[in-house]
Amino acid sequence: MGKTLSEKIISSHCGKEVTPGELVIANIDGALVQDGTGPLSVEELRKANMVMAAVPDRTVLFLDHASPSPRKELSNAHIILRNFARETGVILSEIGDGVCHQRIVEDYARPGDLIVGADSHTVTAGALGAFATGMGSSDVGFAMALGKVWLKIPEAFRVELTGSLSEAVYSKDVILHLIGSITADGATYNALEFTGPGATALSMSDRMTISNMAVEAGAKVGLFESDDSTREYLEEMSRGQDWKRMAPDPDASYQRTIELDLGTVEPTVSCPHTVDNTSPASELGEVEIDQAVVGTCTNGRIEDLRVAASLLRRRKVSDQVRLLVVPASRRVYLEALREGLLETFVESNGTVLPPGCGPCVGVHQGVLGDGETCISTQNRNFHGRMGNPKGSIYLGSPATVAASALTGRITDPREV
Repeated sequence: MGKTLSEKIISSHCGKEVTPGELVIANIDGALVQDGTGPLSVEELRKANMVMAAVPDRTVLFLDHASPSPRKELSNAHIILRNFARETGVILSEIGDGVCHQRIVEDYARPGDLIVGADSHTVTAGALGAFATGMGSSDVGFAMALGKVWLKIPEAFRVELTGSLSEAVYSKDVILHLIGSITADGATYNALEFTGPGATALSMSDRMTISNMAVEAGAKVGLFESDDSTREYLEEMSRGQDWKRMAPDPDASYQRTIELDLGTVEPTVSCPHTVDNTSPASELGEVEIDQAVVGTCTNGRIEDLRVAASLLRRRKVSDQVRLLVVPASRRVYLEALREGLLETFVESNGTVLPPGCGPCVGVHQGVLGDGETCISTQNRNFHGRMGNPKGSIYLGSPATVAASALTGRITDPREV
């Protein structure tokens, strides 16, 4: 019997053939923590007298969730990570360098890697064909120190994508549509493996968006095959030597197969307060908004900024709307600067924030007021996600968010 992509990757990291449900100890290729989760990882290692790193050149500490820090407590958390980096020789990604998940894909993750991170959206690197998954701070801390981690081998769902995206429909609409269909716990501790001609045709940016949100359906990982598009992306990142082809076996056994024709997807919005509470954007035109956010680890890449800028160029956002734009990394920020995209956002009366998580997690740079409504390209819309349980968050594509910023209400981008 053939192996799924997740089974193949984990097998190669624990020295034996694995089967779903089995518990294994596997070697890791890399690990990450961020400023919200990393201090606890470091604290646990200090308690155990294990201040060390097995793979320091592929262990990265990110200062991205409070970047720059808005208060002393978070500044002190940054000091903990800076000190640990100096002591162990691991990599420190400073404020302004960008979101951990974007930077891991740009600079570190490779097809076939096994990566763990103290952040649930570590799954983003699955777009490269890496088994990348989120765990708790303690587990990741000891994985950093030992270079090993325990895993339960997940069952896998095969998501067969066919057809092509219609005008003004993007990968964010695809993953919101899928989560709305299978529910927020419909793939709990399963691997979602995206295959088929529709998956092959998606850009790397599209794949990152979909992999990033696989965890919002409960998935352990969201994987794409490593193909020629993967190779071209790594070459663009000056990492062509890191590429290798990765794919599941043709006779791999899946727990479930989900078929999705991309041509049937329309602009989709996730409504408060769960990601699977989805609706077509065209049915939400009465919902007025106070804030619009383009960015985060889900949709802060240059392709996303280009989409938003194309709608905003030579237009002004609604007087009642605050538009915030957050490039996902320093690389994206510089490219957007060279292309004139940042000028477009500023001229449309938007505000450009430094590379990082921005308002998504709710510690600074866009916390909602009581009763306010935001539409964002981020990945979660839970109560209090943007710093105020009395606010409401809708999720959409960069096109939907930009269109809504122009009109002051949730708007199907096909209208503008």
